Amino acid sequence: MAEIIQERIEDRLPELEQLERIGLFSHAEIKAVIKKASDLEYRIQRRTLFKEDFINYVQYEINLLELIQRRRARIGYSFKKDEIENSIVHRVQGVFRRASAKWKDDVQLWLSYVVFCKKWAAKAQLSKVFSAMLAIHSNKPALWIMAAKWEMEDRLSSESARQLFLRALRFHPECPKLYQEYFRMELMNAEKLRKEKQEFEKAKIDVGNLDYSEEILKGELARIIYKNSVSIIKGAEFHVSLLSIAQLFDFAKDLQREIYDDLQALHTDDPLTWDYVARRELEIESQPEEQPATKQARAVEVGRKEDRCCAVYEEAVKTLPTEAMWKCYINFCLERFTKKTNSQFLREKRLERTMVAFRKAHELRLLPEFQYKQWIELLLRHDFIKDALEVAVAGTELFRGSVTMWQMKLQVLIDSKSPDIDVLFGEAFVHLKPQVCLPLWISWAEWSESGKSQEDTEAIFKKALSAVTGADSVSLKDKYLDWAYRSGGYKKARVVFKSLQESRPFSVDFFRKMMQFEKEQESCKMANLREYYERALREFGSVDSDLWMDYIKEELNHPLGRPENCGQIYWRAMKMLQGESAEVFVAKHAMHQAGHV
Repeated sequence: MAEIIQERIEDRLPELEQLERIGLFSHAEIKAVIKKASDLEYRIQRRTLFKEDFINYVQYEINLLELIQRRRARIGYSFKKDEIENSIVHRVQGVFRRASAKWKDDVQLWLSYVVFCKKWAAKAQLSKVFSAMLAIHSNKPALWIMAAKWEMEDRLSSESARQLFLRALRFHPECPKLYQEYFRMELMNAEKLRKEKQEFEKAKIDVGNLDYSEEILKGELARIIYKNSVSIIKGAEFHVSLLSIAQLFDFAKDLQREIYDDLQALHTDDPLTWDYVARRELEIESQPEEQPATKQARAVEVGRKEDRCCAVYEEAVKTLPTEAMWKCYINFCLERFTKKTNSQFLREKRLERTMVAFRKAHELRLLPEFQYKQWIELLLRHDFIKDALEVAVAGTELFRGSVTMWQMKLQVLIDSKSPDIDVLFGEAFVHLKPQVCLPLWISWAEWSESGKSQEDTEAIFKKALSAVTGADSVSLKDKYLDWAYRSGGYKKARVVFKSLQESRPFSVDFFRKMMQFEKEQESCKMANLREYYERALREFGSVDSDLWMDYIKEELNHPLGRPENCGQIYWRAMKMLQGESAEVFVAKHAMHQAGHV
């Protein structure tokens, strides 16, 4: 093995001598490179091989290449690249070949190889790299697409890209993404050829000998891909995706029209078709002579376009009266309503249109839960409290087990200052499962704090803690403690803390809040701080290195602290902390000590 390493180091000597001779590296730096290279070579030549060693080797060589580039730029020297950079690039390729042969299944390794070849002008090798990678990873469509795009965009070889797509489709005959990208590639190729032909004609160069087939120029190959793909992959979503790609190419108007007509003919029972057809009305431009001149006229024109969209949606919900179709219609109305405009006319028209759509879907019982929430929020934003309450009542009737609907109903009652809020909270808990009620308990406590007595609010917190158990109770305890401090100061907070200190589980913030409350007092008692730290460490001492560090700092900095306890706390921490937490603690402790030297 030593002979192999020595031979490989000797192979480097010509490039290293050139680096020193032209002044890019000093003699000391060359010696450092040789030493590092020897170590890296040893690691990739030994009997037991590790992928990390190959990655480190490659990364070192790349760093070296980048350093050479920067130094060349600094001194303005651009010669001897064949003897220096090309030699390094060739060596890295050899390492990549060995690594990818040993760890064939590592896609990330192959992709790193591809990126290296692209960046360091080794493009002649890239086709071979892609071929080797695809021979092993033929089951990954994204890699086929990447290879085809490179052939098309970098090597400018539409034929190679086409062959790759055709091979990929033999492996993945039902992959939508492959068809989409193949379709896009053929349209891009047709557009490129059309531009080439126009440039030749402009320069009055005879193109008779060149292969500019009219069918290809019109996008006939893309049309064949479209026809084949929609016969295999059914559904409006895929159909619309191809139409969206075709619309990026102005020359493909006939193809766009054909795809659009097929979409309407083949997928009338799909809400996505109607949604696409309706939204298309927004894109239809007015005739030049009809272009609106004033802001008001432009607003009226936008209103007309939106009316045409809604006319399509109205036809859609009659033809296809489903929840999914109404969802598309209402989403459109909401999108247009949230679109900014200075026109009062448009704002009012959009609001009315949205409200009508919500109301119709509700009457047909085709409104999903999340859209009831959207409707109520819209009504509340515009102070339609009475209507919001009516909708919220209907929503809770339809979705009795939904905590979101009960929250919305309660929000409406709170906004309307209803006297029945306590009763409704009680009614909600009857219908809801205990494990989903936490948001309601928190809402009830927050509402009570703003308008009820301390006794009433505390009674709600206590009821909540008896009903909510396990991990859900953690945030409730934190909120109870915060409320106690806000409403009754430190004394009340300490009483609540004492009542909960054995009621696991906790968050670390539960204890840290008490530490902070203690520090805010005029006479901050170290004995109380120790109690809070000890209780916190009992729960989190095996994972939270910051707690141990803060405890040590407290003993050092507090006027009544005992610095002599710090050593004992340190050793307790070392016993309790596990794995990485212990390492972090040791590092932080060392830094803290260094800062106090």
